[in-house]
Order: sequence, then structure tokens, then C-alpha cells
Amino acid sequence: MSAIVLIPARLASTRLPNKPLADIAGAPMIVQVWRRACEAQIGDVVVAADSPEIAMAVEAAGGKAVMTGQHHQSGSDRIFEALTLVDPGKNYDIIVNVQGDLPTVEAETVRAAARPLNDPHVDIATVCAEITRAKERSDPNVVKVVGSPLSPGLMRALYFTRATAPHGEGPLWHHIGLYAYRRAALERFVSLPPSALEQREKLEQLRALEAGMRIDVAQVREVPLGVDTPHDLERARAILAGR
Repeated sequence: MSAIVLIPARLASTRLPNKPLADIAGAPMIVQVWRRACEAQIGDVVVAADSPEIAMAVEAAGGKAVMTGQHHQSGSDRIFEALTLVDPGKNYDIIVNVQGDLPTVEAETVRAAARPLNDPHVDIATVCAEITRAKERSDPNVVKVVGSPLSPGLMRALYFTRATAPHGEGPLWHHIGLYAYRRAALERFVSLPPSALEQREKLEQLRALEAGMRIDVAQVREVPLGVDTPHDLERARAILAGR
């Protein structure tokens, strides 16, 4: 299977203005994310930008970017437009979506996001890590995946929720927003209207489950740092300063 990694990047951010262009260890954050995606070595890497500033920053670093519209409501909509622009001949079978605010993500985590698609019955793949901090078990900002084990390190997703679930003794799993889609699955997903549970939980992936699509989840060691605030940005700078 032929894969492409697409990184959606949007200039507007309410909590951290111009976030993709924030300097981290001498490079814009979006360039650091592009570098991590390239390190995964699973396919071509393209940034789906909504502004010329982002595209120019990526291209100045030697990367490839494509301009997409500013009207998109989600990263999946943006990467689908990017896919149609960079691959009109439909040469790529697998599309990996790496969020543009994960400058410290490990290459193995990106690779793990695509691994469940080795099973031809899987439509969408993603990753999770075990919750180790007690307060995160009840934090609604920490999205949990409830799944049925398939093999060591792999589960089939039954539900995603902001609640503390499942009930009872045992591990809880923090869902990480990296996805790998079969091309047909992405095409179908973006054509579907928002679903009832998606709108209630504010979790886009529930749209796929409600439509009967299969999502498998690979377990990884840790949750990558998502940069949403100035404090997150300083943490990312400290982490990458030592690379």
C-alpha cells in the first residue's frame, strides 16, 4: 500500500495566535511537525496550509505544502481537499493525518497510527496510550477510547468518550488524535453529516463509528505534547532544545 502523510495547519488560534509559526528550537512549529512526520518514513509528507505564511515556512525548510481553503470545520476536511489537490490520480491508498500542533511526536507513534490498516477489514486506524495520572481519568479534556482487545497492543474501538470509561477495575486509554484512513474511508467520512453522538461529545471520530465504520487502535508508550497554550509552547521548546 502507498501512503501519504498530510498535516493540516491553520493560522488562526484563539489561545495561541499564529501557532504554526511559533519558534521552537530555531524553526517554526509546523516545520518541527513536518520533520517528525518525515522521520517516520512511511510515505511522502505534505502540509495542508490555510495561509501563504505557513506554506512558505514549510517550503523554506525544504518541505512541500499545498494551499487549502479557510472554510474547513475540521482537519479531516482540510486533508481531504489537500489529497484531491496533490493526488488527483489516486495513487495513495493510505492517508495519515498528523496534527499540526504535535512538534514532539515520536516517529514510532506516527508509524503505529497506520499499522492497524494491515488488516483489510479496518477502515480507520488511530493510537492511544494508557492513562497513568489519576486526575486524567476523570478529566473531560482527556478523550478515552473504549475498546475490545484483539491482540497485545491492539484493540477494536467500540466508543470514544470524555467520560470516565469503562467502569470498573483496569486501565483507561487516552486517545491520541492521529489517524490513518483508507482512501475510500476518508472519502466516505467527509461526505457524512455530523452524527448525534459526535455533536453531543464533540468528538468527530464518533461519526465514523455511528456509520458502521471500523476503527482499530494501536497502543503506544506515551501521549505526545499538543501545543495549545503559551505554557505548552515553552514545554515543547524545552523538549526539542535537547534533541
